[in-house]
Amino acid sequence: MRASSSTFISKKHSGSHLPWYTIYPTIQEFSSAIGAETYEEWLRSLSTDDAVSLYLHIPFCRSMCWYCGFPTSITRLDNLIINYLAVLREEIRLVAELAPQALPVSDVHFGGGSPTIMPPGDFLSLMELLRGRFAFEKAANIAIEVDPRTFTTDMAEALQKAGVNRASVGVQSFDPIVQKAINRVQSEAQVMTAVQNLRLHGIGRINFDLMFGLPYQTVQSCRQSAMLAIEMRPDRLAVFGYAHVPSYRKNQRLIDRAALPDIAARAEQASVMADTLVAAGYLQIGLDHFALPDDELALAQRTRRLRRNSLGYSAETRQTVIGFGASAIGRCGEGYVQNELPQDSYNRSIASGHLATSKGYRLTVEDRVRAAIIEQLMCYLEADVPAICTAHGFDPIHLLSSAKQLHILAEDGIVDIDNGLVRVRQECRFALRAVASAFDAYLGRPPL
Repeated sequence: MRASSSTFISKKHSGSHLPWYTIYPTIQEFSSAIGAETYEEWLRSLSTDDAVSLYLHIPFCRSMCWYCGFPTSITRLDNLIINYLAVLREEIRLVAELAPQALPVSDVHFGGGSPTIMPPGDFLSLMELLRGRFAFEKAANIAIEVDPRTFTTDMAEALQKAGVNRASVGVQSFDPIVQKAINRVQSEAQVMTAVQNLRLHGIGRINFDLMFGLPYQTVQSCRQSAMLAIEMRPDRLAVFGYAHVPSYRKNQRLIDRAALPDIAARAEQASVMADTLVAAGYLQIGLDHFALPDDELALAQRTRRLRRNSLGYSAETRQTVIGFGASAIGRCGEGYVQNELPQDSYNRSIASGHLATSKGYRLTVEDRVRAAIIEQLMCYLEADVPAICTAHGFDPIHLLSSAKQLHILAEDGIVDIDNGLVRVRQECRFALRAVASAFDAYLGRPPL
């Protein structure tokens, strides 16, 4: 390996400035040229032969977490949430009328924000509407994000009645010093109570979200957080690196930049969390997920059915994702769409009887090839470039010869290349986004 040290490599290929590649091309390439009329055409062209995934964005929280990078609104008033849900229900009706009747649904995801702060009765009526407008498969997966600080028994009962079978619990860190620095104070007891409440109500498939790279976080506190999480035995864990972009998210300006760990420390924190989870029997999945061996995510990785899309890593999501709510992203066969981000704009569009699509992207053949390569890398740490190109009728020489960064990665010992098969070395998993970016034709180009 030419690099003088692992610290040098982590600095050179850390990827802190790179996309997460949940979708390709990334949202920076979306254009207002793809609007509501185009999305209507794409919805009408869907086939009932293929099931779809649904995503519902509930952009409300009771308090602002300073690390958060998502568009959310802080409210103590249920009326604001109830009014938003009324608009959301109208959007569901509009989309269902455009899509084929009895469109099959394989899975539903509620995100935000904190979707479990909505009134339990409203959640039940929302699920009733979805089931009435779409044809849910018998074994449909229904997942929801949970904030343990506001999770109630009434909501747990509603989730059970609605058929929810997976919950993702936001933890981030168990270190009280870190929690105070990110304005998310929650005790270990609160998290345990939420987990017990979920399991008591038949929701046994549980995910945890943990983070590294947070202010005042240390290697020891990262290890301790991982160990405390292990004691509660979630089926999956996502271990995300904090991305500090205060120019984009004003709430992050409340975080003390001087308290953030440097690149080398971040790499060490990520490594100790991974080692702790793997030692406890979890399998590492893709870039930042961990799963017990009998979890669907681990099974999907073994059987090459793992997916990575706008919903992250999944064993269930389909090629078509229909997004509902302000800022929600969806994908049809032809490309991507995104709803209006400001809630006022979203509300006005739906109230006028039109879809709230603000921008999108129509995929080219080359986009599909590059997306397939990037997804394979992000899921399996390897991609057979010639095989993927051949499947799409595309010349692999063009991709391999134009990926100059790929050869630098090979020289630095990050990847091995054998007849077009690109394989990321296991010890260099942290550089996965840098490898994926070698196939990004748009990276560094001014946004549209």
